[in-house]
Amino acid sequence: MIPTQLKVGVRSSTAPLRDVLVKRPGPAFGRAFEDPAHGFLHPVDLDAAQREHDRLVETLADLGVRVHELGVEPADDADLPYVFDPLMIGPDGAIPLRPGKPNRLGEPAILERWLIDRDVRVVGRIEAPGTIEGGDTVWLRDDLFVIGRSLRTNDAGARQLARLMGSDVRIVDVPYYKGPAELVHLMSVISPVADDLAVVFMPLLPAGLHEWLMDLGVRLIPVPEEEEPTLGCNVLAVRPGVVIVADGNPVARRGLDAAGVEVHAIPLREVGENGNGGVTCLTRPLLREA
Repeated sequence: MIPTQLKVGVRSSTAPLRDVLVKRPGPAFGRAFEDPAHGFLHPVDLDAAQREHDRLVETLADLGVRVHELGVEPADDADLPYVFDPLMIGPDGAIPLRPGKPNRLGEPAILERWLIDRDVRVVGRIEAPGTIEGGDTVWLRDDLFVIGRSLRTNDAGARQLARLMGSDVRIVDVPYYKGPAELVHLMSVISPVADDLAVVFMPLLPAGLHEWLMDLGVRLIPVPEEEEPTLGCNVLAVRPGVVIVADGNPVARRGLDAAGVEVHAIPLREVGENGNGGVTCLTRPLLREA
């Protein structure tokens, strides 16, 4: 069967999500704990991980999102279900990235092949020595894009992506925190919910980013320290004020409820917390538009 031509384009973290790419966890994900380089917390219950992922897909579909399954199963890549990191979709097309996690370096080519098969335009690629992961990027407005330099995104990678995005692009430094063992991406500390609302983990929020949020009049929903490792700050906006979150984060949930946000909570302990990847990590938005 010839794949259908696919329209893509993203210039917002919160505009209505029309199409999204996912990768169901498979045998490689089930073996992830066997290699410490993957950083999983405990042996994987693959059946549970797949049930949680299926629930995510069902929730997206119920909210009107077209879900595309990657349908590729590399033998040795446990991290591919976290499809947000190896690929950027910008306003004009796709940008395969270059992950800073060595075992993920083959992923951008896999995603690029999937996109090319669907006639998606590739507008550029991140080249060595640059490294950058999608988790270190966020849109604050449809003309304001932020990149975080982190332990996975270096200066060369950030500057390459800034040139390719062609918007008002600003670069901030993500705190070192506890180092590679407990890596922090920019999206570990901020998830926009609407143009004027974001979930944040204040202790690690870069000061410059905080200043921009205040300048833009963005209200902040703080996540307590005990809910940072349980993905309390990892929130996917399906449209402004409608989100999917990991369950089990009562303080963050109360903040969202108080702000009038429609919340859809799903279990993500096995497919999410174990590999330190939440709802945003498990989804790559392909098209957001009003």
